[in-house]
Amino acid sequence: MSDWSWEVHPDDLLEGLPAEAREQVGQIARELVVRDSMVYLDGKDYEGLGPGVRTERRPNLLLTYLTDVRGERVVLLQVVWLA
Repeated sequence: MSDWSWEVHPDDLLEGLPAEAREQVGQIARELVVRDSMVYLDGKDYEGLGPGVRTERRPNLLLTYLTDVRGERVVLLQVVWLA
């Protein structure tokens, strides 16, 4: 994996979520970063279209995120905690 990272937008996206939800969000975000870094090996030099906005579903959680390939990051845009 290169220098890929993840972040939230807006900055207060995770505020108000219970600790269990934040932990799960972090785990999923790290998984997405690893996966996308292996799919988009060119990273900053990538010239194609990005994958756009996508969702990741888990039993109690729904994440909406964007893979910024050239920025080598995953940006979490929405979190829905269903527990």
